[in-house]
Amino acid sequence: MRTSSLLSLSLVLCAATLAHAQPASKPAPAAAKTTVTWYGHAAFKIETPSGKSILIDPWLQNPTNPTGKDDVKSVKADLILVTHGHFDHVGDANEIGKRTKAKLVATFDLGGAMVASGYPKDQFGFDTGGNFGGTIPVLDGEVMITFVPAVHSSNIGEAPNVKPGGNPGGFVIAIKNGPTLYHTGDTDVFGDMAQIGKFAKVDLMLACIGDHFTMGPDRAAEAVKLVKPKQVAGMHFGTFPVLNGTPAEFAKALKKAGAGAKVVELKIGTPITL
Repeated sequence: MRTSSLLSLSLVLCAATLAHAQPASKPAPAAAKTTVTWYGHAAFKIETPSGKSILIDPWLQNPTNPTGKDDVKSVKADLILVTHGHFDHVGDANEIGKRTKAKLVATFDLGGAMVASGYPKDQFGFDTGGNFGGTIPVLDGEVMITFVPAVHSSNIGEAPNVKPGGNPGGFVIAIKNGPTLYHTGDTDVFGDMAQIGKFAKVDLMLACIGDHFTMGPDRAAEAVKLVKPKQVAGMHFGTFPVLNGTPAEFAKALKKAGAGAKVVELKIGTPITL
């Protein structure tokens, strides 16, 4: 056999040996997802794909959350979003904000009132304050938050020391490489909800359904028709006896209205993945 042939055969055998010796390639890690955890009433935590935590209306110690006291001491927060000034939405924001150093996202009127009532002053400013129609980038651009109106009321404090809390609102939260969520805050249905659905393709709408202080199941179903989200979950129900709207009634009303969104029934303290 010629020398060149022997050399070629040796190279082939060496390459085959090396290929056999190489460890099998590992599968690519699964892409991180966004998770949403309900704490009862209107309180939620959103965890972004990068691991940042956003709290909304953090009344964690509400009557429906059995772990509320512990949650206030342990929950992570990079941002705290507050829709309006009532006690059941401001909730534990001041205590959590002081512990976590979380920035406050609120309208300027509400944010100023919250700072005056104890929220750390250096954790609220032009970077996280806004007003309806405005959009702010947060968390190094991973999240865009749009301030949207609501039909309700808003104040800070308890009688006789009640102070104005600005106008009530909601938030559209768009996560880079993730979903877009709409938290309605406390509201009735109103026609301009159609504009929210026009400017944002909402993946999950968090809609108040309790009635008495907000829209109930039937009116919430009409709100869903206007916004046209892919999925919807009811909130702000069952905390007190007067909040008597139920998820079952809401699902029935959605079907009757032909709203089309998939109903997600949340369990307190159990995250869902979007």
